[in-house]
Amino acid sequence: MELKNEVALVLGAVKGIGKGIGLALAAGGAGVALNYSDWPESLPDLKRDVAATGAPHLILRTNLLETEKIQDLVRKIVDHFGRLDILVNNIERGGWPVVHGPYDQQQWDLELETTLRAKQWIFEAALPQLKATGDGVVINLSSGAANSPLEGWSHYCSSKAGAAMLTQCADREAQGDIRVVGLSPGTVATEMQVQIRKSGINPVSQLDPTAHIPAEWVARALVWLATPEAAEFAGTDVSLRDEAIRARVGLTT
Repeated sequence: MELKNEVALVLGAVKGIGKGIGLALAAGGAGVALNYSDWPESLPDLKRDVAATGAPHLILRTNLLETEKIQDLVRKIVDHFGRLDILVNNIERGGWPVVHGPYDQQQWDLELETTLRAKQWIFEAALPQLKATGDGVVINLSSGAANSPLEGWSHYCSSKAGAAMLTQCADREAQGDIRVVGLSPGTVATEMQVQIRKSGINPVSQLDPTAHIPAEWVARALVWLATPEAAEFAGTDVSLRDEAIRARVGLTT
C-alpha cells in the first residue's frame, strides 16, 4: 500500500489512534502534516517517532474550532509540501468519558462543534487542494455510536450520526472529483477505553478489555482506505468489525 509522493494531513495526531495513523501513512511513503490542539506533553514522543520514519513531515498546533485558523493550517501545509492529497478527519473532543448527561448544554455544544462542525470546516478548507491533485481522499473517523444508541452518550451518538451522514453527502457533492469515506473502528485498546470502563455507564463500559482491537489495526485500515484499492467504498462507513473488511486489509484475530 504505497503512498509515495502523496501528502496527508492527520488531525488529532499527537497520540493514540491519530498518532498511529500518522506514523502508518509516513511508513507507507506519504509526507505527513500532523496537527494537534491538546496534550502538548505528548509532543516530544511524536517528534521522535515521526522523525524515525524518515518521511517528510510537519507538526502543527491548531485550534480547529476557529475557522480562520483552519484556513491558515491548510495554507501552511501547501506552502511546505506543495500539495495535499489525503485528509484524515480524526477530530474528537478531549476529556473522556462522555458521560456528563444528555441535557448538559455545554457538553452538547462542545461535542457538536468538535465531532461534527469542525469536520465540515476542515473539509471545506482543504477541498480545493484535494481536488487539484486529481485523486484526493477524505477519511472521516467514525464510530459504531453513529448507529447504536447508548445511555449517557446522547450528544456523542448524535454527533457521530451526523458525521456519518456528512461522509455520504460530501462524497456525493464531490461528484467524483475526490472520494470521501468513513472508518468505524469499533472499540480500540486506548486510554479512552480505560476511562470508559471506569465510568460504569452503558454496555461499552462493561466490555472485557480483550474485546478491543489494537490501535495499529485502525492505522493499517486507514492506509488501505487511502489507496485506490478501496475506491469502491466511497460514500460509505467502513466497519472494522466486518470480517470481510479485516481480510481485505490483511488483519487477523
